[in-house]
Amino acid sequence: MEMKYAHHFHAYQPGDIVYVKDGDGSRPIEYDERKSPVAVKIRGEEVRGENWTRAMLYSYEHIADTLSRMKGVSVDIEPFTFLMLLHYRRKAFEDAVGLLRRFDAVPTTPFHPIVPHLDEFEQRILARVSFDFYAPLVEKRQVIGYWLPEAVITREGASVVESSTDRRLVFLLDERQLLYDLPQAKHSCNRYGNSFVFGREWRISDAFAFNTLDVPGLVSATLSYRDDHKESLGVPYLVFTASDLESLLGNPQQLDRFTAWMEGLERNGVERVSAMEFVRRKLSGEFKRLDGECSFEMRVKDHSSWSDYFDLSPDGKTSDSRWLGYRRADGKVFAREVKGRKISQLWKVAFTRLFEELNKAVRLGVIKGLEGLGVEPSKAEEFLVRYARIFFRDYYEYFGMETSSDYVIEPVNGEREALKLGRVYYLMLLANHSCPRFWENLDTRVAFGNVSVMAKALIELMKHFDGSELQSLFIGAYLRLLNFESLYNLWNLGAMPSLGGWETGEKAWLDALKPEVPTSGYNVVTRAALYVGRLDLRGELRSLIEPYNLEWAVADTGHIPGEVHGEWENREWCEHRGH
Repeated sequence: MEMKYAHHFHAYQPGDIVYVKDGDGSRPIEYDERKSPVAVKIRGEEVRGENWTRAMLYSYEHIADTLSRMKGVSVDIEPFTFLMLLHYRRKAFEDAVGLLRRFDAVPTTPFHPIVPHLDEFEQRILARVSFDFYAPLVEKRQVIGYWLPEAVITREGASVVESSTDRRLVFLLDERQLLYDLPQAKHSCNRYGNSFVFGREWRISDAFAFNTLDVPGLVSATLSYRDDHKESLGVPYLVFTASDLESLLGNPQQLDRFTAWMEGLERNGVERVSAMEFVRRKLSGEFKRLDGECSFEMRVKDHSSWSDYFDLSPDGKTSDSRWLGYRRADGKVFAREVKGRKISQLWKVAFTRLFEELNKAVRLGVIKGLEGLGVEPSKAEEFLVRYARIFFRDYYEYFGMETSSDYVIEPVNGEREALKLGRVYYLMLLANHSCPRFWENLDTRVAFGNVSVMAKALIELMKHFDGSELQSLFIGAYLRLLNFESLYNLWNLGAMPSLGGWETGEKAWLDALKPEVPTSGYNVVTRAALYVGRLDLRGELRSLIEPYNLEWAVADTGHIPGEVHGEWENREWCEHRGH
């Protein structure tokens, strides 16, 4: 059979940071983690962790064991996730390195932001770091994959990634993002700019991830994509699926279901090759091509993703509305239901805009700080790329790569003071995880983590620019976090149109911000900013938090809906037993 099959696994955990400890920038960050014990079951065995992140990372050992028997699989592991795996589960890390070297390792953007929502400056830094980080794993391969977080893509953003490497790239997307002009382009080698693109078959991918088809059903659904025209011509074509690596943990039988699915395809004569291997074989001539194949230009919808709220789509394609809180097509704010409660997503509008402003403030502070050290802009960018060698130092040292401070500060004339600014910049990047806006409720451990890390970056800039007129910029930015609730009136969010006629009202706004824990009366943004400020603000800066009830500055949060299947010791809320 000419049908080929590929599956991609995307691995990402944001971590359970509640507080970043002080540092001078010469070493990787140290932080306090959430203590909220939980267990998940895999093949009948209970995997326990002191928090959700630890439990997931511990479970990677089971996943590596299963995947080691596979072929035709590609995997990306977000760099901070990979670093945590090295720190917490070295054997699983080493197994993962072995797997990625054997399979197709796919570079991905560090810190898992929604890339098009970032300034081009951050996009360039992160693209360059992604290829530097994955260099030991992709080695001399000329065609490599690329995974954009949530697969959110724009032509401009893809160009930034392309310009950061000399390899041919294959962007791995969802077929609901692709705009087919030619029917023969389906399941073929298609060009996208200077790269190539594949879209996963989302129905089969979701059927596996959400357990809606049994194994014979998965095999049958895959074989239903048989292309008789290409079969008759002897032209190989590729059916591509993808899922989160954690989908292998959705229930105790998932690992065995995946294995049986793959074996079922093999018994039906379907060869398994990764999307990148498929493109390589097409380009080399090993696989026969249709006339013009690998030259067909595939159009891709800008700002589309692999995991949007598809029921809100007006055109059968996806968007990034899930992370915006409003439908990009018409600008209308919508609501989603959580545990029988409709929650306006207006909070995402404010969260998105606020973090755009805070990113800009931190970037300005870092660049101004470097200018004060006599560093020109082009050298500043090179320094910030190299700072990854300190932030991810243990990972780079594992592969014997250069991690000395002298190497990192060489572009900034050897100024060691620059290391503090590099640290602040990477804290800002770390605070841009996409997951707070993925979920419908604001009060989550991931929202707390983003705000906590961003507050730390702003407070470090306040201290760095003490006595300078710039200090007021960072004080003002921190106050925006503390006063998150007031952004409704400040930004006139009530004037935005809404899908149901009520989602932009003040009551809807306040309902969405309500704390889900009995230990605090503050929304999670205020709570996280206050938690850090309580520990870090001294002297005159302490006055910023004096109006607040510091007993409510706790790291407890609500639970994430997608994590309630875990056996939490505290099922009522996601506590932190460390305050």
